[in-house]
Amino acid sequence: MGTINSRRRFLQKCISAGMLLTGGVSLLNGCNTVTEKKSPAKAEADTATADPCGDYTGLSENDLKARASMGYVKQSPIPEKQCGNCNLWLPPLPGKECGACQLFKGPVFTAGHCTYWAPQV
Repeated sequence: MGTINSRRRFLQKCISAGMLLTGGVSLLNGCNTVTEKKSPAKAEADTATADPCGDYTGLSENDLKARASMGYVKQSPIPEKQCGNCNLWLPPLPGKECGACQLFKGPVFTAGHCTYWAPQV
C-alpha cells in the first residue's frame, strides 16, 4: 500500500507542477501581449506629436500613390518653391498645423514641394 500511495503522490505532484508551469507561462504570455498592444499605440501617438503632418490614416493606397507620383516631399529642395507659396496650396484650418493641396488628399507640410508647384498670382 505504501508503494501505491507514493506513486499517487508522485503523479499528483507532477500534474500539479505541470499545471502551475502552464498557468505561469500563460500568465506571462498574457502580460507580454498587453504590453505589445499598448506599445504601437504609444509609438503612434509619439509619432503624431513629432510629425503632425505625417498622419495618413484615412488615405487609400491610391491616394498615397498619387502623392508619390506627383513627387511630393516634406521638405522642398528649392527654398523659393514650397507648398506654402504655391497656387494650389490650401492653408491649414483653424487649430490644425498642416495644410492641404488641391491635387491630392492628405496633410501637406508648408515647407513641402511637388513637381506640380505653381507660383501664386
